[in-house]
Amino acid sequence: MQSLFSADFLQMALDCTVTVWFMMLDTGKQIRKNEIRRKENKMETQNIYLKPVTLKNILKFAVPTIAMTVFMSFYTMVDGLFVSNLIGTSALSAINLTAPIIQLVTAISTMLATGGSAVIMKKMGAQKTEEAKEDFTFLILVNVVVGFVMCGLGYLLMNQIFAGMNLSADVEAYCVEYLSRYLLFTVPILLMNNFTLYMIASEKATLSLICSVAGGVLNMVLDFVFIAGLDMGISGAAVATGLGYSVTAVVGLVVFSRKKSLLHFKKPVWRFKVLASAATNGCSEMATALVTGIITMMFNWTMLHYVGEDGVAAVTIITYVLMFASSLYTGYSYGVAPMLSYYYGEQNHDKLKKLVAVSLKVIAVISIMTVAASFALTRPLVSVFARPDNPVYDLAVTGNRICTIALCFIGFNIFASGMFTALSNGVVSAVLAFSRSFVFMLITMLVLPLILGVNGIWLATPAAELMALALSAGMFLKHRKRYGY
Repeated sequence: MQSLFSADFLQMALDCTVTVWFMMLDTGKQIRKNEIRRKENKMETQNIYLKPVTLKNILKFAVPTIAMTVFMSFYTMVDGLFVSNLIGTSALSAINLTAPIIQLVTAISTMLATGGSAVIMKKMGAQKTEEAKEDFTFLILVNVVVGFVMCGLGYLLMNQIFAGMNLSADVEAYCVEYLSRYLLFTVPILLMNNFTLYMIASEKATLSLICSVAGGVLNMVLDFVFIAGLDMGISGAAVATGLGYSVTAVVGLVVFSRKKSLLHFKKPVWRFKVLASAATNGCSEMATALVTGIITMMFNWTMLHYVGEDGVAAVTIITYVLMFASSLYTGYSYGVAPMLSYYYGEQNHDKLKKLVAVSLKVIAVISIMTVAASFALTRPLVSVFARPDNPVYDLAVTGNRICTIALCFIGFNIFASGMFTALSNGVVSAVLAFSRSFVFMLITMLVLPLILGVNGIWLATPAAELMALALSAGMFLKHRKRYGY
């Protein structure tokens, strides 16, 4: 085990935790101020969907969601930080090697959450509120069943999967240890995925943010306690992550049990058409999760072939950076998705058109900011996970600079797929997501490494995203008249 229990690292961990606590305090103060303003002016209680479509109103709806997704990706990075510094880069490699299985476990839940949210908010826009609540409860129950099934399958197939990767004994042991603990929290994690989106849809985006911040703080504190204090190793990281995700699940169960909520639990009604519609609308997001797992496996296998396990660790670091940057686009897309569905449901083409136009401008600004920041901060970001004298460091620095090019295109692709999901066109959304995440990545991963070696592996992501952008633009123009955006 690598011992990096330095004063600098401990101080960094402490500073990170304190900063997040102050974020929570500031968020709480802002919420109290907002409550006062709402009491002083009844107009502020107006349904957000009825307000004019302005940049200010859009951001009021989307910023909490952006902050939430950014923070969720942030504390995922913190997991990697603790693991790499307190255990070693071999354990960091193991986390990335288990990622495809975890993505498979959550893929169906992602499908039902995003697709179901679109179906339910469309019904809310069409004033079918009671039916929407019944469908909401039904879909949550489906997720619980899916969670138990996927957990069982994970334990059943775990050893066979890792045995076929030709890993070193240490890395394989880390993989089994991490995944066996993570799977214990399958149901809470699936509920977290769903409640996050439904809180946003029911005008509780700020609460969703608070849950994410609280879960993140808990995750970071428990990472330190379990890994550093109790010497639980990589299993401590898995348990800390699971408990952090469970915060939103628990709060969601409480919130949606109250009848005052815009959405709340009531006696579910089995409607196969609802389940089919949710699955169809959300299949692009499921496809993205599935093929992301497949592509991650391809990255891992290619790196094992060209570089070895150090290459897998480098891929893990770059994945963290790209995930953190992409969370801005994902958060914004999640934030405006209920608005898109609502306006589509009430056939308000003027609001829909303005929302899409403003969104494209916002995505462009975010893209410029993330590309500039990623280039400028490459070395500091990589150094958090690997020291300059570690062979992983140089690999990750080079890889991150090349992969950063992809951030020019990712935001538009994520928004396009999410937009068509919100408009209940799951087929187009699935085509975009599947092409982007699998077809184009498969082509670039098979061709570019043969020509450029290791650099070809890094260049595969920007090349695939550029190809996906061309397809997204084509679909956007093709369906413009149909939806009136």
